[in-house]
Amino acid sequence: MQASQIGFNPLYAEDNPILEDISQLSGYAFLEFGAPWCEHCKAAQSAIEQTLKPLQFAHVKVYDGKGLSLGRTFKVRRWPTLILLKDGVELARVVRPTSTAQVNALLSSMSAG
Repeated sequence: MQASQIGFNPLYAEDNPILEDISQLSGYAFLEFGAPWCEHCKAAQSAIEQTLKPLQFAHVKVYDGKGLSLGRTFKVRRWPTLILLKDGVELARVVRPTSTAQVNALLSSMSAG
């Protein structure tokens, strides 16, 4: 899956994964929906990078938009949406984070999952 990288993934891949790819992820992973031209996505990148860069989890960065079904499957309505997964199942999400504290809040969900 080209859209995936361990640690922080800086690029939205043009070849988006399908739901089956996501459901087959093992362990913890982050799924981020957005677009490279989105001002909210650009504003959130520093907080997301600071939190995810040192972690050894997959970061799947999905270029979302009209006609792309993965975002609709996860009921994404605003960008960026960052979702914490465990074994392909959603544990928690944050929408339009502006601080590392908001992104770090997802990590607290790991103890619940």
